[in-house]
Amino acid sequence: MNSETKTCQNCKQNFTIEPEDFSFYEKIKVPPPTFCPECRLQQRMIFRNERTLYKRKSDVPNSQGEIISVFSTDSDQKVYDHKTWWGDSWDALSYGQDIDFSKPFFEQLKKLWWIVPDMALLNINSVNSDYCSITEGNKNCYLVIGGDFNENLMYSSFTFNTKDSSDLHWVFKSDLNYETIDCISCSRLKYSQQCETCFDSSFLFNCKNCNNCFGCVNLRNASYCFFNKQLDKELYREKMREIDLGSFSKIQEFKKTQKESVLKYPQKFARIIRSFNSTGDNLDGVKNCNNCFDVSSGGVKDCGNIWLSYSAVSDCHDCDHFGRNSQECYQVSTVYPGNKILFSKFIFESNNVSYSYNSHNCSDVFGCIGLRNKSYCILNKQYTKEEYGELLPRIIRHMNNMPYINKGRVYKYGEFFPPDLSPFRYNETVAQELFPLSKEDALEQGYKWKDREDRNYQADLKTEDLPDNIKDVNEDIINKVIECEHKGACNEQCTEAFKIIPDELQFYKRMNLPLPRLCPNCRHYQRLKQRNPLKLWHRTCMCDKDNHHNHNAGKCEIEFETSYAPERPEIVYCEKCYQQEVY
Repeated sequence: MNSETKTCQNCKQNFTIEPEDFSFYEKIKVPPPTFCPECRLQQRMIFRNERTLYKRKSDVPNSQGEIISVFSTDSDQKVYDHKTWWGDSWDALSYGQDIDFSKPFFEQLKKLWWIVPDMALLNINSVNSDYCSITEGNKNCYLVIGGDFNENLMYSSFTFNTKDSSDLHWVFKSDLNYETIDCISCSRLKYSQQCETCFDSSFLFNCKNCNNCFGCVNLRNASYCFFNKQLDKELYREKMREIDLGSFSKIQEFKKTQKESVLKYPQKFARIIRSFNSTGDNLDGVKNCNNCFDVSSGGVKDCGNIWLSYSAVSDCHDCDHFGRNSQECYQVSTVYPGNKILFSKFIFESNNVSYSYNSHNCSDVFGCIGLRNKSYCILNKQYTKEEYGELLPRIIRHMNNMPYINKGRVYKYGEFFPPDLSPFRYNETVAQELFPLSKEDALEQGYKWKDREDRNYQADLKTEDLPDNIKDVNEDIINKVIECEHKGACNEQCTEAFKIIPDELQFYKRMNLPLPRLCPNCRHYQRLKQRNPLKLWHRTCMCDKDNHHNHNAGKCEIEFETSYAPERPEIVYCEKCYQQEVY
């Protein structure tokens, strides 16, 4: 088969289907996609609300009090608390319905989706960590999203086995960190990114095995360096005594200086290690993977368009937030593990599942919601194995002959759920983080939108009234309503105001950190902006003869796929030139 260029139904941009893609589609018996890879990811993220939390009533009969939920009070979704949903007091099969061949399949699935109860919040085995979402095993944590087995952690996302820290994103096995991103095994580290085994340092970028360093870029095995200048121990300590990291204004100055400093040094085209024949970014131990991001833990092979997998998977395309030996999955999100899972979301320990949501320990189910330990079901109705085998091909033909249409987009068999099936509004979901839209654009494209709720509070303090230095902050600040510096004018799910909780103030005092000026959501968005996008551009190494790397023709001609867009100011090198420069 030859490669083929198609036009995306959604963005109207051209995308290419390669021969190896066609081989995969043939293997799992699905038609080629009609949406480009980016729009396919956007579709899946419209169904993922991570951090927009609400207090609401449970829909469990005779329930008392309020629960924390990713579903708002005005949502049409029926919501049960975590314990009840996993309990035996209800049966998802009781909502089963017959297939109606006079109506589009997705129209029937949508009706089923609204009536089957969903989990209010996925927060497994937590201790004193009620305000955490899509997490497991956290203790004494607050507003931790998508992170597991942490302790005394606040306002962080995708952070694992970390303790006594705050405002982190993609951090592993660390402690006493603040505003760090993509860091591993670091201690007492502040305002840093892409660091490994560093401690007692601040404002580092891409440093390894460093300690007592400040404002440094691309260092290895270094100590007592100040903006990449080697100092002796006493001179370094003298300089650090002159710096007051408890001052908010000083921190802003250092952030600006560090950003300018990073641009002076070359960056590797992609963070790819121990990998073969693969493209993407943040890859570790992968083989034959194309356009993949944040994939590690080894054993990942023969995949395409993967985002976020931390265990062995193979022969999977267009998947995210999944792993644990999943195989032959396509257009799925949150699968742990699965074999032959297609066009589905939130599936655990299952096989041969298609167009289903929140169904676990199932096999051979199609278009089902909320099932557990079931087989041979369609639209939550039980069939025999023979009946299921006869009915399934008819439904697939029906989906192609009578497709579901939304805003001109045609959804036949082979595409993910149409966006209007999502129980969330666009700006409640991760889609807004990766593909931000205004309200007008979202509604124009057929997406739902959550308007700001009227606030029933008055701000006690504006950010300009906050003390510049943490040493001038006393306990009177606790639980006062502080106006977010963005004042809701941004497009970053701003909550408009925030509070400082007791543990948070204690952490700032302990670490000598100034009070933040942004609400937790806006701070999260600032961290997101420091990571490269989930997109690749074809570029050439920027190293030339002036770098003395002995290129025969004077300029390196190596080409690569990189997540650094051509118009960005960074100096981007191929791996060989980068190693000669940095290591």
